[in-house]
Amino acid sequence: MRILKVISLLLDYPGELLRDNRDELAGVITVAREISPTQRTALVGLLDELADGDLMDVQERYSELFDKGRALSLLLFEHVHGESRDRGQAMVDLMAQYTEAGFAIDVRELPDYIPLYLEYLATRDDLVAREGLADVAHLLALLAVRLEERESPYAACFRALLQIAGQPLEETLAELREQVAGETRDDSLEALDKVWEEEQVNFLQAGQQERCGSMAMGPGKAREESAVPLHWVDFKHDGQAAALAQEVRNV
Repeated sequence: MRILKVISLLLDYPGELLRDNRDELAGVITVAREISPTQRTALVGLLDELADGDLMDVQERYSELFDKGRALSLLLFEHVHGESRDRGQAMVDLMAQYTEAGFAIDVRELPDYIPLYLEYLATRDDLVAREGLADVAHLLALLAVRLEERESPYAACFRALLQIAGQPLEETLAELREQVAGETRDDSLEALDKVWEEEQVNFLQAGQQERCGSMAMGPGKAREESAVPLHWVDFKHDGQAAALAQEVRNV
């Protein structure tokens, strides 16, 4: 399902790749019948904003949005398990799922990073991909509403994913809007300082080594700066990805 690959790229740390392949990505969005015309328009609008804006400004806004606080974390299990031991086992299980499907990932990336999970689902048949999205539909809806609350165009990605999963969009989001409206934002300096103080205490406790992986640089930026190219989106340097680019152009 190619639209999942495009949404994966839109949610990843923005770089030149997205700009260089803007027309091809817009073409995939335009013909994606898995989502409504309204959602297609919203995704193209996000693509235009990311491609037209100054790259450093776009990257800064991305980091300000997704890398501060946990409410908008793009790590699935952070919303489910936080820093508990259960999170480590959940990631092991997800890695096993990737391995069984023959989906290899860079060792620098956490398996529950949403753009990576979408990239994995894009390699599966449509039914499996929809089921995979339905499994995390509540988290996708929560992120959609939180992004709407902040008037972020990135909400379009999660609304589209909910449609692909076959969820009743407005009904699903309406159930969460009151909850989100009453939340205290966790990306203020005061909130971040409090989290940092709590994490330092936890870090000193024995038996908490598994949390180290979740303290790395924001996952999107880690992928962008990695020496190993993304295995499907490096249109310029990877032969397999170049074939995908050609496939996109033929849509």
